[in-house]
Amino acid sequence: MLIGIDVGGTHTDAVAVESGNVVASGKVPTVHDDLLSSVLGALEIVLEAVSPEDVTRLNLSTTLSTNAIVEGRTDEVGVIVSSGPGIDPYNFQTGKFYFPVSGSIDHRGEEVAPVSDAEVSDAVDTCVAAGVTAYAAVSKFSTRNPAHEERIADALAGKSDVISLGHRFSGQLDFPRRIATAYYNSAVWRLYNTFADAVEAGVRAKGIAAPVSILKADGGTMPLERSRELPVESILSGPAASVMGVLAQREAAALEEDKEGDTLILDIGGTTTDIALLVAGTPLVEKDGIAVGSFPTLVRALKTRSIGVGGDSALQYSAGAVRVGPERKGVCMAEGGSSPALMDALIYCGHASFGNVEASRQGIEALAAECGQEPHAFASAAINLAVTTISQAVHDFIAEVNSTPVYTIREMLHGNDVLPDQVSIMGGPAEAFRTLLADALEMSVQTVPQFAVANAIGAAVTRPTFELELFADTEAQILFIPVMGERRSVPSSYSLLDAVLDAKEALVTYFARRDIVVEVDDIQVTEKQSFNMVGDYGTVGKNIRVKCQITPGVEIEVCEKF
Repeated sequence: MLIGIDVGGTHTDAVAVESGNVVASGKVPTVHDDLLSSVLGALEIVLEAVSPEDVTRLNLSTTLSTNAIVEGRTDEVGVIVSSGPGIDPYNFQTGKFYFPVSGSIDHRGEEVAPVSDAEVSDAVDTCVAAGVTAYAAVSKFSTRNPAHEERIADALAGKSDVISLGHRFSGQLDFPRRIATAYYNSAVWRLYNTFADAVEAGVRAKGIAAPVSILKADGGTMPLERSRELPVESILSGPAASVMGVLAQREAAALEEDKEGDTLILDIGGTTTDIALLVAGTPLVEKDGIAVGSFPTLVRALKTRSIGVGGDSALQYSAGAVRVGPERKGVCMAEGGSSPALMDALIYCGHASFGNVEASRQGIEALAAECGQEPHAFASAAINLAVTTISQAVHDFIAEVNSTPVYTIREMLHGNDVLPDQVSIMGGPAEAFRTLLADALEMSVQTVPQFAVANAIGAAVTRPTFELELFADTEAQILFIPVMGERRSVPSSYSLLDAVLDAKEALVTYFARRDIVVEVDDIQVTEKQSFNMVGDYGTVGKNIRVKCQITPGVEIEVCEKF
C-alpha cells in the first residue's frame, strides 16, 4: 500500500493507494507556520481506514523549501568561490557573506593555481564572527576536479553545520547556476532538516515503518535521507505532483490515442493555478534548471508556471473594476471564511454548489452593494476576469514553450510546435471551471478522475529517480562522477562503452545503497560523447562524457484501476 501526501497552498491532501484504487483519503487546511501539523493531520485521517503495518512506502510533496525562500526565512550562508581568470565572480553574488578567493582549475580538471588558504581563512573568520554556520563552497570546473571545494570544506571543519559543495548537485558545467544552487541548499538546510526530523518521528510514532521519500521538482522522488543533504531539490515539488497525478490517471485509462497529442494540465487550487504540458504523454522539463527568484539554478524541474488565481482568491473592487487575487484572505465564505472569494462568485452564479451557499450569497451581495454594483454582474465580472487571466497565462506559457528548444523528461523534441488540443483539469474548483475554460480556450476540457486529491495520488505513485554524469580523461587516466563524489583511475584504453557500463553500474549502486531495486534496463542513457584530445604529435587520449538517469514517471502497475 502506498501513501501520498501533498502540502498545497490551501489544503494538505493524503491518499492511500492499493492495487490502483484509492482506498482512503483525507484533506485538512494547510497551516503555513506549522506544516507538520497539516502533514500529520491528513495522515491521521487516512490511517483511520488503513493499517500502518500495510504501508510499503510514503511519499511527501512539501512546499517548505519554496515557502522559506519566498518568505525570507532562510539562514545566512557563507559562500566561498574560486573562479580563476576570465570571469568576475562578483557578477554572481548571492547573499552578503560572499567571498571570492584566489585559485583556479582548468576545464580538464588540472590545477592551474592553488586555492589561497589565507583568503579562505579570512573568509571563515569573518563568517564565524558573524555567527554564520551554513556554508557553500564552489569552484569553477569542480565537476572535473573538486579539490578546491574539498580544501575549503577542510578549512570549515568544526566551524559549520552544513557545507554544500558545488560539484555534488550536477555534472553540468554552469558556474553561476552552481553558486546559486549551493547557496540555496545551505540556506534552507536547517529549516528543512528540522522538518524532516519531525516528519520521520511523527510517521514512526503512528506505526509506519515503511520508507519515506520526498517528491522532487523533476517529477521523481528521493529518499528522505538523501533529501536531508539536498533539500534544494524539493523546491516546486507541488506542481510536479500535479503533473504526476494526471500522468498516473492517464496511464490507468490507457489513453493511447491521447498520448499521440499534446495535453495542457491545469491545477486550480485555493491560492494558485499551476500550468503544465504533456507532449505525446510526456512532461516537459526545464533542461538547464529552474530559477529561484532572480537566480538560475541547477535544480532540474518539470516545466510549469503558477499564477495567483485560485478558488480562495480574494475579490476586491478598485478604480471602477473587479479584482481577483493574487491576495488570499483565508478560505471562501462557503467554507467559513470572512471575505468573499472567487469560489463564492462561482457558487452565486450557479457554477458550483457546496458548503454554506447562503454565506456565499450574503457575502457577494454585501460586497457588491458596498461597491455600488448589481450582485450577479459583480460575481460574473469576477469569474470572467479569472477565466481570462488563466486563459492568457496558458497562451503565454505555450508561446514561451514554442520559443525555445523543447525538452521532455526523455529527449529533446524536434519539428512541429507544441499545440495542445485537450485540457486535463484538477484541484478543488476544477468542475466549476470546466465548461468556462472549455469555452475560453476552445479546447476539450476534462476533469481528472479523483480531481480533488489528484496531487496526492501523483505523490503516492511517483517512482524514485536519479541522474548522474560520468567524465573520463584517458590521457590523465581519471574517471569522475561528481554527484556521487566518486573519482578513480582508469586505463588509457578506457572506452565510451566502458563509460556507459560504469555509469549504469553507478546508478544501480546508488539505489542499492538505499534499498531500492533498479534494473539496468530501467536506465536511460541521455547523452554519450567521446572526443579525441590532440597533442603535438597526434591523439593523446579521449575526453568521455556519459549522462544517464532513471526517468521520472509513475509506477504503472499500481495505476491500472484509477
